[in-house]
Amino acid sequence: MKVNQTERWFRLALGALALFFAGVIYAWSILSAPFARAVADGGFGWDAKILGLNYTIAISSFCIGGFVSGLLSKRLPPRVRMVISAVLLFAGFFITSRLNPGVSPVALYLAYGVVAGVGIGFVYNTVIGMTNAWFPDRKGLCSGVLMMAFGFSSLVLGKIADKLIGMESVGWRTTFLILAAAAGAALLLTAAFIKAPAPGTEFPKPKSVSGKKASAPAAARDYTAVEMIKTLAFWQSFVYVLLMAAAGSAAISFAKGIIADVDPEAPASFAVTVAGILSVFNGLGRLVSGALIDRLGVRRTQYVTNTIAVAAPLIVVLSLSWGSLPLGVAGLCLCGFSYGCAPTASAAYSAAFFGQKNFSLNFS
Repeated sequence: MKVNQTERWFRLALGALALFFAGVIYAWSILSAPFARAVADGGFGWDAKILGLNYTIAISSFCIGGFVSGLLSKRLPPRVRMVISAVLLFAGFFITSRLNPGVSPVALYLAYGVVAGVGIGFVYNTVIGMTNAWFPDRKGLCSGVLMMAFGFSSLVLGKIADKLIGMESVGWRTTFLILAAAAGAALLLTAAFIKAPAPGTEFPKPKSVSGKKASAPAAARDYTAVEMIKTLAFWQSFVYVLLMAAAGSAAISFAKGIIADVDPEAPASFAVTVAGILSVFNGLGRLVSGALIDRLGVRRTQYVTNTIAVAAPLIVVLSLSWGSLPLGVAGLCLCGFSYGCAPTASAAYSAAFFGQKNFSLNFS
């Protein structure tokens, strides 16, 4: 039976919606503002090290959550894992909204960093695994669209959250509750519809690469996770994505601080805007790299993305040395773009090199 094109694009749109709300994890540089304010101003008085560590914990928990979701993919259906993610994400943001000045930052680490982080990892792994199964012929495009929605979240939800936090009638506590409710509802909606294609579904053949006849998938068979980690290709990809993600993750976490260091006179609203623009480039990197993988193949795409990944942090360093705000903005945007290439590449490579059967665990 041939795949229903309308149905599979609906699956992609639904997956993009879920990851859009899960991507709120990247808005930490904006959401952290109330915790950085002095206690006298209604904040917590926590410094950049404390707040930066929370983002590190959240990202680490996000990775752990994805891995655990992959381990459970054979035992728990995707709908159950989506419900778990909705509960964890809601709980993490709800508990964070109840914190009071004077509490230990450990409470923040556990609520936002661990609980919400693990929940986002669950939805990330589940949605990408299920949605990619509907696009074996266009892995790059599918991964790019999903990753773009995940990265684009920071611009939209971050800007909305920034406005709500600044409103006296709303404030940061209600803002966190709104984000918790919206994300939880979106994930529960996705849980009601998410599923893999029926066995035996026929998909279109992959399109040609650069005018040449499309080559067969690199994966000659479906690898288990144990078999995968014994290959050189896995470790090469692992180190590659690790290095690609490093500069981009740091840029997202400290975008506002970098702008302040480059130009202390720059208004705070400008720094928030730059953080949002960085997320747009993050999303563009995910979409463009996915399209390039489908169009040019893996090797040529890597030449493009690797060049940007090397140049981006160097430009940021130069901007700090020279005090050049335009150069700083350009460097941060390129860091976001190169970071966006990393998750798209890891998703496309996992399926192409090691097969679709064990994708959820292998990808995580």
